[in-house]
Amino acid sequence: MFGLTNSIYINGEFVESGSEEMIDVINPATEETIRQVVNGNEDDVEKAIDAACEAQKSWAHKPASERAEYLNVIADKLEENEESFARLLTEEQGKTLALSTGEIQMTVDYFRYMAGWARRIEGDVVPSDNPDENIIVLKKPIGVVTGIVPWNFPMMVLARKVAPAIVTGCTVVIKPSQQTPLTAIKFTELLHEHAGLPKGVFNLITGSGSSVGKELSSNNKVGMVSLTGSFPAGSKVMEAASEEIIKVNLELGGKAPAIVTEHADLDLAAEKVIESRIINAGQVCTNAERVYVHESMADAFIDKVTTKMRDLSFGNPLEEEVDFGPLVSKDQLEEVEEAVEKAKKDGADVLIGGKRADLEKGFFFEPAVITGVKQEMDIMQSEIFGPVLPIAVFSDLDEAIELANDSDYGLSSSIFSENYHEVMRAVNELKFGEVFVNREHFEAIQGFHAGWRQSGLGGADGKYGVEEYLQTTVAYMQYDKKRK
Repeated sequence: MFGLTNSIYINGEFVESGSEEMIDVINPATEETIRQVVNGNEDDVEKAIDAACEAQKSWAHKPASERAEYLNVIADKLEENEESFARLLTEEQGKTLALSTGEIQMTVDYFRYMAGWARRIEGDVVPSDNPDENIIVLKKPIGVVTGIVPWNFPMMVLARKVAPAIVTGCTVVIKPSQQTPLTAIKFTELLHEHAGLPKGVFNLITGSGSSVGKELSSNNKVGMVSLTGSFPAGSKVMEAASEEIIKVNLELGGKAPAIVTEHADLDLAAEKVIESRIINAGQVCTNAERVYVHESMADAFIDKVTTKMRDLSFGNPLEEEVDFGPLVSKDQLEEVEEAVEKAKKDGADVLIGGKRADLEKGFFFEPAVITGVKQEMDIMQSEIFGPVLPIAVFSDLDEAIELANDSDYGLSSSIFSENYHEVMRAVNELKFGEVFVNREHFEAIQGFHAGWRQSGLGGADGKYGVEEYLQTTVAYMQYDKKRK
């Protein structure tokens, strides 16, 4: 259906990989193999980077407004094919069809939004200390960008890496997750047939991180490597990039706290926390991963979320109207299962769920509410990509903020309160890249999505995200006012 079975996309063409090793792409709801893709190798990556490097020389000289037109064409064609992309995304990743459709719509939006930056990439003119001199600050494309895309939002994050690169004059080499490569391949086919991009501007290599990751991160022709993934993966990328001092842009894990104060709207808090925890089966780095609820509200809040969790439905999202689908893989299912078992051994109480679902097929996990947790437990410290909600109790806001900040991660956080003073304190004192007030996900494309501490370096979205793809040259323009 897409290109060649054993194919990658380099310099504007689908070509045969130098590797003969294949990777199975599994439907997590049925455990059936959808298709195989090639496990590319370092030689494939080197060829793609060479093509991108050569193409970038002329691409950078095109007016940004011309580059933006390619993004608009991509957006239009994606929108025309929204339904087929959404179905494929659900099939390979397992999220609900409604969530897949929303992701494709957001991807379309992202390309159009980034196209609008073409006429807003600005430098500066600053006063000089020398007579007869102007200082001009110029913004230039960083060059070749390699993008490593995760499996949980494979289309949206692909857009996050490709769209700002193209509009700023960079060229790209993308590696999709080996678990969800099919939407990226379909996107590449759409781009090949309709976008008309010059050869080498966009390149795609399928494969595992172990087979191609080092070359993507350490090739000295790369200007920036952008990874969205786990902390261990980010550490490996950073280590490889350090060999050539390549810029890294890393969005890594999260352990987002949600604080529910004594002044919260409990119904709203329960609804939003549950929505956040089970969307995409809990496989979102900004999900509410741990809840701190005021002692005066704890019993009522726990009753509400337990009731809501018990009423949730799950199943094959292509066949049923369900609240959430399966986890992405057997490995992911086992990791979540082990995390809950560890919490029980540590003394926590699992009120409902917390085990793999009793279904014939699929990597389904029953949503869990866990109480009796302590701050030092793994369930409160380690990221868990699954529908598991641990709840702790606090006595005052000082304690809640301290507990929330007690984490190696610093991506997202939230507070539920109708008290203006509590909210302002939390916004100022929570040490996270994002603070949601009386709501949870998702972040805005015109904002800035970035983490603190082990949640990453750099960021994406908005004007600050665009600047990640630019580097600065300062020109000292001395002139002789006597010359004609």
